[in-house]
Amino acid sequence: MINTDVLVIGAGPTGLFCAHQLGIIGLKCEIVDNLDKIGGQCIELYPDKPIYDIPAIPECTGEELTKNLIEQIKPFNFNFHLKDRVQKIKNQNNKWIVNTFKGKEFITPNIVIAGGVGSFEPRKFPTKNCEKFEEKTVLYSIKDKSIFKGKKVVIFGGGDSALDWAIELSKNSKVTLIHRRDEFRGAPSSVKKIKELEKEKKIDVLTKYSINDVKGSEKIEIVEIKHEEGQIKTINADYVLGFFGLIMQLGPILEWGLNIDKKTIPVNTENFETNHKGIFAIGDICTYPGKLKLILSGFHEGALAARGCFKYARPNEKYRFEFTTTSKTVKGRIGVKE
Repeated sequence: MINTDVLVIGAGPTGLFCAHQLGIIGLKCEIVDNLDKIGGQCIELYPDKPIYDIPAIPECTGEELTKNLIEQIKPFNFNFHLKDRVQKIKNQNNKWIVNTFKGKEFITPNIVIAGGVGSFEPRKFPTKNCEKFEEKTVLYSIKDKSIFKGKKVVIFGGGDSALDWAIELSKNSKVTLIHRRDEFRGAPSSVKKIKELEKEKKIDVLTKYSINDVKGSEKIEIVEIKHEEGQIKTINADYVLGFFGLIMQLGPILEWGLNIDKKTIPVNTENFETNHKGIFAIGDICTYPGKLKLILSGFHEGALAARGCFKYARPNEKYRFEFTTTSKTVKGRIGVKE
């Protein structure tokens, strides 16, 4: 059995920054994630995608952000338990007994759910012919943008991922952006940039179209799209990218007695505690009035959840706020356990 002040479920950016904040206030934590690497969705789905909304960092990739967050928590010597997931929890004498799929058992007064529960997968094209090209020339995430250099790339979607990648890949590729509506759901600045690139003929934009079929032998050669009024159009393509969001599978979390609402967990905004004492939820998995699904918001949520954990981990001590310029850290290395 592993004793710890906090068990963090999820090793994405939000979970990593929460771990940093726990270390800053002198709490120990163990981190469990069902992926085989640290970084969560950020490293699994878009390690090479530019991120623009991290304060004081004009631009970085998911991989760069993850590396920096890992470096930031190195002094605290926290352990990671990868390729594992929490299966069962039970309360015993005001402590949580936590059991994982791999048979590990933790005892802790605090659990922080930072995503990483169950599994997630991208929404895929409904066209059956796409299946034989998946992970080759039909992709739902990008791990190496260099493969698209000089290629014809057709991107489907109207949200931030579709727009961001259309903008980024247009620098070195022939990009066609296709959306089933005239209006895009992405950030206004991205929509404006797309329109500028279209005007400059650096990108083609087709709206009110959706995928109808794909054709090719070993690789994609032709994409067939259909207008909402029925017209069919064909486009030459080397790669087809689909960005339609993720399907979240919460898995065992559904059995933990949490007040789940539409696959999210309601929390209070004082410390992001759930309806169970000592269980906190941060990042995309939590919900509250005014919630913004931004990494920045997850950092804020993680900082407050960490402070919320203090009273259960140190019930006989009073939390004393310190600026990070005056608090002390212990140098060490991260331990990764599988």
